[in-house]
Amino acid sequence: MLRFIASWMIVSVLLLPLTFVVGGAAAEPFQIIITEPETPLAPNSVIDLAKQLGYYEKAGVDVQLIRVRATPSAIAALRSGQGDMANVSLDIALQLIARDQMKLRGVISPDKALPFVIVGKKALTSPKQLEGKIFGVGQIGSVDYVQTRNVLADLGVDVDKVRYLAVGQPTVRAQSLIAGQIDATTITLGTWLSLPGRDGLNMILDQEAYYRAAPFVTKISVVTEETAEKKHKDVEAVVRATIAASRDFAAHPELWVDAMVKARPDVPREQLEVLAKAYAKNWSVNGGLDDGELKATTDALYKTEDFQGLPRRVDPAAWIDRSFIETVLGDLGAYKAASMQN
Repeated sequence: MLRFIASWMIVSVLLLPLTFVVGGAAAEPFQIIITEPETPLAPNSVIDLAKQLGYYEKAGVDVQLIRVRATPSAIAALRSGQGDMANVSLDIALQLIARDQMKLRGVISPDKALPFVIVGKKALTSPKQLEGKIFGVGQIGSVDYVQTRNVLADLGVDVDKVRYLAVGQPTVRAQSLIAGQIDATTITLGTWLSLPGRDGLNMILDQEAYYRAAPFVTKISVVTEETAEKKHKDVEAVVRATIAASRDFAAHPELWVDAMVKARPDVPREQLEVLAKAYAKNWSVNGGLDDGELKATTDALYKTEDFQGLPRRVDPAAWIDRSFIETVLGDLGAYKAASMQN
């Protein structure tokens, strides 16, 4: 993670030429940078689908989606002015602000929490059984590593007795699990449902229980201070469209399924319907920036190795700009959300 901070300029040179654009060719559209190569099987899909279904247009903003390979190039694009908003990992944004490398404002979290589940070999049925077992993670210090340790500790597991192995991306971790190279891992619900050969595996902890144990905000959409000021109306329109789409998906799951069938024809409709039910409480119907969850996330991150030695501690109030969400909620009213939603 620390290497990312030092190398983002190199990454920008190597990766930015590989970006491609989705959307209309209108003059000076508002550009949103996203790191998914295709519409994700997660609530974060709302960024893509709000465009497909015309929510941005209805809110009065012409949005262009720019896809890049990873968070480093998303940050590089934002810093170089090749985008107006970026959906990135909260921990990366926080480190940049703490080091005074960028002046960012968090304005909304379209998918505040990755829909993580813990899965493992068939014989593993409870978190406590993970002690002494090999647990695959992206890398030591990655989001899945940090969150899962918090989850397991909350559930009474001695996290220092779990043997962590850096394996890589979720699909690689899933393949390693199937191959028997690891005993368990954390992946998204979408990855789990699309995984072949699940008969020999077991879901040890579902997404709701996972989130309940560690209510952290993992992804957030940020803009620079300059963009927040000079393109205030566009930022507000994007926030308005995202909240409106999220509320409609929460109230009408079939709307999300129909849109995803068009966006991801490679995924069976039946699988999308299962995901739609699972995500019923995950939509950021009120913007996804709950003060308590943001503070809990910040507290947890500052206990990790990547945040040791940072020049200063940055609390949510110093960089989260809720004014855009507040304006929209002032017009739409607060959504009476169920558990997990905000």
